[in-house]
Amino acid sequence: MKNPKTLLRVSVIGTVIVALCCFTPILVIFLGVVGLSAITGYLDFVLLPALAIFLGLTAYALWRKKQYDALSNDSNNKSSFGEPRS
Repeated sequence: MKNPKTLLRVSVIGTVIVALCCFTPILVIFLGVVGLSAITGYLDFVLLPALAIFLGLTAYALWRKKQYDALSNDSNNKSSFGEPRS
């Protein structure tokens, strides 16, 4: 099993960015400056599902990290029990 730290890092960064865009007017101001203020009415249809997806991805990454840590601790304990003491 690969180390899930990368997945956890990406999901937390995505969650923070989407949460900033949902709860602050950063994206609305940016779209107004760029000249795309007409699509601000559709942001709820994109941002709220994206927030739900990133929150779910963060929960999945935390679950995988917990399993990875448990497996790596078990393999460390088994290898230390099998070695003869000097």
